[in-house]
Amino acid sequence: MPDAERGDDKRWWILAVAGLAQLMVVLDATIVSIALPSAQKDLVFSNADRQWVVTAYSLAFGGLLLFAGRLSDLVGRRRTFLIGLVGFACASALGGAATGFAMLVIARGIQGAFGALLAPSALSILTTTFTEPSERGKAFGVYGAIAGSGGAVGLLLGGVLTEYLNWRWCLYVNVALAAVALVGAMRLLVNQPRDPNVRLDPPGTVLAVGGLVAFVYGMAEAATSGWGAPLTIALIVVGVVLLAGFVLVEQRVDHPLLPLRVVLNRYRGGSYLAIGLTAIGLFGIFLFLTYYLQLTLHYSPVKAGLAFLPAIGMVMVASTLSTALLLPRIGPRPLVPLGMLVAAGGVALLRDLGLHTSYDSGILPGLILIGLGLGLVFGCAINTATYGAGREDAGVASAMVNTSQQVGGSIGTALLNSIAASALSSYVLAHGRAPGVVAEAAVHSYVVSFTVVLGIFLVAAIASAAILPSGAPRPVTGEVAAVPA
Repeated sequence: MPDAERGDDKRWWILAVAGLAQLMVVLDATIVSIALPSAQKDLVFSNADRQWVVTAYSLAFGGLLLFAGRLSDLVGRRRTFLIGLVGFACASALGGAATGFAMLVIARGIQGAFGALLAPSALSILTTTFTEPSERGKAFGVYGAIAGSGGAVGLLLGGVLTEYLNWRWCLYVNVALAAVALVGAMRLLVNQPRDPNVRLDPPGTVLAVGGLVAFVYGMAEAATSGWGAPLTIALIVVGVVLLAGFVLVEQRVDHPLLPLRVVLNRYRGGSYLAIGLTAIGLFGIFLFLTYYLQLTLHYSPVKAGLAFLPAIGMVMVASTLSTALLLPRIGPRPLVPLGMLVAAGGVALLRDLGLHTSYDSGILPGLILIGLGLGLVFGCAINTATYGAGREDAGVASAMVNTSQQVGGSIGTALLNSIAASALSSYVLAHGRAPGVVAEAAVHSYVVSFTVVLGIFLVAAIASAAILPSGAPRPVTGEVAAVPA
């Protein structure tokens, strides 16, 4: 996709298409969660089975990301982007038309597989389209805003569709979004010749896919069965061993699936770490605040979704402004840790929640700070995570962004759910099981979870400041230039 083949206006339309594709992938993680109770009632499946509607997507998406990113480098980003769009739309239509539990789970797994193909293709298209620093800052500011706020958008959209239509539209909506993106992509994106520098890495692919699937599955099991369950322990151990083997293999093969130069660059490595740690905390904020609004304050799904709008707005403002104006001048090192600290301040305010907390005085200020902080982190980190990567590495560098986010979200799911459950049980044991006490125990569990998220953000701020180098990253052509780790 040479620059000469696209005009200035065309580049911004490409941003719109890539952003729409990213929105589909990100909001699908939360929009289906809102629809699950209705789907469970309609299709008649158990609470134990319900987790598989979410887990099937996570396993396929998380497990195939690195392979799909390298595939986009191999066969061309336009091809993988179009295939991903069509496949994601078809899988969404299949899930929306599901007549039983098995059909819904299969559709969600197919969704995750094509989402893994779509997400890194969209980001790598932006990476190779916007190379001029000022334009790149604006483009990645918008993209980072979508990545940071897509989960909250999913909560809002899922609530509206479930309440006023039915749960099936939480899947059908992807068909409409994909159709718009498909038309734009076919008109705007240019076919690329095959890159002769890229080869597949079968041993690395097997180890990466196996390791990521085992690790994500292990985290899903930890969220439902506990950390001490034999299956949980076995899956996590197998995942860690396979991923360690993957790193060793990548040091020795001629054409690695993930060239270590991509992650050993301190700009990119620090950004991947920041994205992963933020994803752990972001899960807890959205999940437990949604529970609090609906179960404690008795908000409807739509009203609960609307409550997140200020945070969404702040993410968009902070992401676009910071990447366009500040990142090219001062680099990510001061901005990413600052974003973590601002978000931590917002989470600290949420630790004062009670049974009858006012939204205006007790929730809104925290959401505004969280939105500002996350906008700084996601906008700057996603931009930096792909900056300077050569064209032959753009796909896999982009896939690492999504992999960091997916692994972080999986860890957050397991860790924070188990902490909240333990806090609730301890409170009930200490205070009895009266109805009022149970409600207080639920709020206590959310506050404990927010305290853990606060600690995660503080650790993330320290780690980001230590790893990210000073100054703005310089544009690099050809092969990635690594800043020594």
